[in-house]
Amino acid sequence: MKKQNPKDWKPATRLVRGGRLQSQFGETSEALFLNSSYTYETAEASEALFAGKSEGFKYGRYSHPNLAMLEERLALMEGAEACAVTASGMAAVFAALMAQLRAGDHVAASKVLFSSCHYILTEILPRFGITYTLVEGTDMKGWQKAITKKTRCVFIESPANPTLEIVDIAAVAGLCKKTGSCLIVDNVFATPLLQHPLKLGADVVVYSTTKHIDGQGRTLGGAILGSRKFIDETVMPFVRHTGPHMSHFNAWILLKSLETLELRVSRHCDNAEALAAMLESYPKVSKIIYPGLKSHPQYAVAKKQMSRGGPMIAFELKGGKKAAFKFMNALNIIDISNNLGNAKSLVTHPASTTHASMGLAARKALGISEDLIRLSVGIEDIADLKKDIVEALK
Repeated sequence: MKKQNPKDWKPATRLVRGGRLQSQFGETSEALFLNSSYTYETAEASEALFAGKSEGFKYGRYSHPNLAMLEERLALMEGAEACAVTASGMAAVFAALMAQLRAGDHVAASKVLFSSCHYILTEILPRFGITYTLVEGTDMKGWQKAITKKTRCVFIESPANPTLEIVDIAAVAGLCKKTGSCLIVDNVFATPLLQHPLKLGADVVVYSTTKHIDGQGRTLGGAILGSRKFIDETVMPFVRHTGPHMSHFNAWILLKSLETLELRVSRHCDNAEALAAMLESYPKVSKIIYPGLKSHPQYAVAKKQMSRGGPMIAFELKGGKKAAFKFMNALNIIDISNNLGNAKSLVTHPASTTHASMGLAARKALGISEDLIRLSVGIEDIADLKKDIVEALK
């Protein structure tokens, strides 16, 4: 019987069976390989492997069955030619940038970013003689001015953390094509099921697999996806020699998590859409930001490039920081946490946690107010979530 091509499978099938490697024992659940190195039948076999003349696993920092399975499954999920996984989402962001940047290069990025991404661009890269320009994500004239022939990389988050600003990926990609700049998109808020940056013209997609891909707050991890040439010739030499590799156990956990990703994201979105609609009409909420609502400033763009509004909500309460803290402390089911993408609903006050290091002036410039609350909507029963929020608002 002719073997099927996994690329022909639907997303749910790819997430369950993509990249599967079975040992001689025929296990149904992918095995966990807890080893760091390998042996070879002969010295000649070892030489051929390291010379790239034969295929196989060399060393845990280079390649490993669990990493290989996860990378193949993630690539199938994203529609990418190849993938490299890393120890954390920030390791993925840093490697995607530093693997290709040199002194004298220029980077353009959207202004609203996760604070660690902002730090890399504004503090670390300049130490190596790399300049940067931060652009208002919705300002296409600003992007046109910022992206020049000297721009080696363009980095965007869409939706952005924490304000859920939407950047027109296809429009920015068109500008990058004219200058030969590499467009890197952090797609963590949209998840790989709701938005496909590579189809919109992006060159590289990065994830913190810690978030929805794990979905249960157990592991740290990151992923870089792109062309086979970019992953093999640009990213992997950097990763191999600097060592930000993912642990084999975490790769195994994430591989199993992917099996339920489609089910979880669907429930996340159902709940988020219901809560966003409820919060929009609630008098104590001064502002609601959700890509699935027509009130979102970039609703038309979100509708064009995302299949649903996503699992994340941002909103502001009347009464400033004091009201925000009072609301968060009154919640019974929803947990206070700086994380997101969990099966459990999590609420965050970005100004005092995830973006506190940026300083008050920088936060104000990005629209991260003292009364802004970020809600990562979980998969609990929607009636319980609504009741918890309404009672806390009272």
